[in-house]
Amino acid sequence: MDTLSYKTVSANKETANKEWLVVDAEGQVLGRLASKVAKLLRGKHKTNFTPHADCGDNVIVLNAEKVKLTGAKWEDRNIIHYTGYPGGQRITNPAEVLRKHPERLIEKAVKGMLPKNKLGSQLYRNLYVYVGGEHGHEGQQPKQFDINSLK
Repeated sequence: MDTLSYKTVSANKETANKEWLVVDAEGQVLGRLASKVAKLLRGKHKTNFTPHADCGDNVIVLNAEKVKLTGAKWEDRNIIHYTGYPGGQRITNPAEVLRKHPERLIEKAVKGMLPKNKLGSQLYRNLYVYVGGEHGHEGQQPKQFDINSLK
């Protein structure tokens, strides 16, 4: 029996074929969009997914200001931010965050869906969120990705 044909191939940083993907957030529900973007960042959509390695793609999210929330979550949900000073805990709602910093809604949602360790920090650095339809990553030749096609 040829045992080499049964060898499991595990991806690592050098063998991972990372791509640049552009995702349009216009009209997408925040939580569903964030879970799919986290899946792309993690690399779970690839056949050579390895849980302990960064084998995911670099994801560019455009139109962050056009994301949707269902129900009354714009006003009812609380987003907690800590300034770093004593008594510096600030509580806002998503409508206020969308008005001031629209990209932070998507960044916070995706970060919460990544692992809480060094790998998660590395994966989070592969996320780029922009307000509007323009980004500065044309040199990487990103591919347009339909987020609705991902299960």
